[in-house]
Amino acid sequence: MKSFTITTLGCKVNRYESEAISEQLVDQGWHLIDKGARANLCIVNTCTVTGKAAMQSRQAVRKAIRTHPGALMVVTGCYAQIAPEVFSALPGVHFVVGHTFKDRIARLASPNKDHGPAMILVEDLSAPCPFQDLPITRFGNRTRPFVKIQDGCDAFCAYCIIPYARGRSRSLRPEVVVKRIRELKAQGYAEVVLCGINCGRYGQDLTPATSLCGLMQLIDGPQGVERLRLSSIEPTELSEALIDQLATSKHICPHLHIPLQSGDDEVLKSMNRPYTSKFYRDLVHHIMNVMPDAAIGVDVLVGFPGETDRAFENTCRLIEQLPIAYLHVFPFSRQKGTSAQGLANQVPPETIKKRCQYVRAIGETKRRKFYEKAIGLALEVLIEGRRDRVTGFLKGLTRNYIPVLLEGPDELYHQVVEIRLTKIEHGRVFGKALPGCTNSKSLISY
Repeated sequence: MKSFTITTLGCKVNRYESEAISEQLVDQGWHLIDKGARANLCIVNTCTVTGKAAMQSRQAVRKAIRTHPGALMVVTGCYAQIAPEVFSALPGVHFVVGHTFKDRIARLASPNKDHGPAMILVEDLSAPCPFQDLPITRFGNRTRPFVKIQDGCDAFCAYCIIPYARGRSRSLRPEVVVKRIRELKAQGYAEVVLCGINCGRYGQDLTPATSLCGLMQLIDGPQGVERLRLSSIEPTELSEALIDQLATSKHICPHLHIPLQSGDDEVLKSMNRPYTSKFYRDLVHHIMNVMPDAAIGVDVLVGFPGETDRAFENTCRLIEQLPIAYLHVFPFSRQKGTSAQGLANQVPPETIKKRCQYVRAIGETKRRKFYEKAIGLALEVLIEGRRDRVTGFLKGLTRNYIPVLLEGPDELYHQVVEIRLTKIEHGRVFGKALPGCTNSKSLISY
């Protein structure tokens, strides 16, 4: 049997592309192995957004080679794109595949063929290139499928390698996005997550040019799915028109992830981030004024070169003042090829570690306060297709991104159920289904 396994590191876009590759392999007669089984094709979709992510990618490749001896080994993703020689030098690796060749993996795979030295299929992404469409028609047991609408980034922040790994911003044509969402609705999905590397730049490369707001207006309506959710969006790309669209929509979830990175203006300038702490503060307060129940998530990069104690205090003070729901905290690590790599005034690793712990503690306080505001409310929850491993309860997600656990039958899988949030226990939110919800129509049939 032609059997394969795929390991994915990093962002929603990588996860989307891994699912697309998996679907192509299945269509070519391959079988995705169960956990613990032996595969004769291994794919690792790598990430290099941080030094830790790059290290984990290398570890994942070595583990796959050890676990599946003799298997055809394919390494792809962002780390493979920018440093193919790292993986081609590893004994046991047969193909190193860049982003523009991901659609060829299913055709390259031949477990019975003798392979010599690793073949590198990586194309330079510094010049403009078209959007590579990797469509997915089957999402298995996933309750909230992704639609990749954009790729690449034009920002060139000082710490970030992604513009080099993904290339310039490019977009999936709006009529194709509309078609994908209608197909997902026809399959019974209640929620779709729009993902990209820099979604706020959507449509600016197209002819005629459009925008993320223009796209949202096309897909926000009864002809689309019940819920639309946006992935991360840059603060300067949240236009007044887009915020108005989010605030008035019945379908777009009140949930935004808006990277901050630093609350100190000098550090932001060094990072090449095109806004100030005041701009960010005013933006968040404006969003919460028009969407008081919204969940706002924030990325924070700790320990950027030149981050003094005072600069770090400015970041902490700003975060404490903001009405946000949660934090994603990342330690700065030097990335070869970025302008921050050689900057002076590097922050000692032990200092970065302590600062990360401090900011994460602030994030946990913010998360708990956000959850506490919702206790006692009746909210719609989309139930996932599998139970929580610890409690055995059903699990689901509110429109404003609160994960909820509740008791109930399997018949509630993939349904939108009205639930009363009752308590927080060990940092987790519990609820009870309101009377009559078990009569809801199932959204997805298997």
